[in-house]
Amino acid sequence: VTGIATATAFHGDGSQLTGISVGITTESITPSGITTHILLDSADDHKVLATGNVTIDVTGGTEADSHQIRIENVGVATVGFSTAFLFPSGGTPSLPTASGSFSLVSFTVHKVGAAGTILFAGASVNFS
Repeated sequence: VTGIATATAFHGDGSQLTGISVGITTESITPSGITTHILLDSADDHKVLATGNVTIDVTGGTEADSHQIRIENVGVATVGFSTAFLFPSGGTPSLPTASGSFSLVSFTVHKVGAAGTILFAGASVNFS
């Protein structure tokens, strides 16, 4: 076949297929004292290099998709989350504020709609 072929099924091991994107995609964001919007449709892994007062909010997403936010304080930073993030405790976690601190927040998209995105977020982990 030369050109574009459309199929309803493929049989074989797929070892010669090319142009297929596989794996986790990473988005890097450097906010400084602002609300930063993470576009959930663009990546699965979001690295935030935070300075100052930063609030993380989200847009988009697909129900049941899993994501993670890796936060590195590149200066003294106070990081908060929008109301889209629902944490097990009912409140946002306390993240370290010291420069050089690292935190990880994992979450799953629960609902996307006209009223906004709702996320089930796991407890944060501090790696500092």
